[in-house]
Amino acid sequence: MMLKGIPTILSPELLKVLMEMGHGDEIILADGNFPAASHTNRLLRCDGHGVPELLKAVLSLYPLDTYGEQPVALMAVVPGDPVETPIWHEYEEIIREHATPAIAYVERFAFYERAKKAYAIVATSEKALYANIILRKGVISQ
Repeated sequence: MMLKGIPTILSPELLKVLMEMGHGDEIILADGNFPAASHTNRLLRCDGHGVPELLKAVLSLYPLDTYGEQPVALMAVVPGDPVETPIWHEYEEIIREHATPAIAYVERFAFYERAKKAYAIVATSEKALYANIILRKGVISQ
């Protein structure tokens, strides 16, 4: 399972999915509260891990889409919910290492509908609220 240059958090199944995906396909890194199993036919487990460490590993291999606007999407906080989302700043820092963080904020139920169309959902043990993130795949030109 170990290869040079491949982050060890990336399972063989997840690597296969990342390679199968084409330009415009989307993958969701889901927090522990997300109804992942009921929203996809391609569920990958990454139990015991949080989204930031997985995001960092995925983006080391996965190009974000530069052809469309906002290749990254987060589930917007439900109006009236007083929750803070410090994890979003962590995401922005990680994304900035690879691309300009062009992020869309998607209403909860619209996010669920988009999740049903995603290529795959990766279920994590992330405890932060509103920590779900959609990544749209771009192209590698060289």
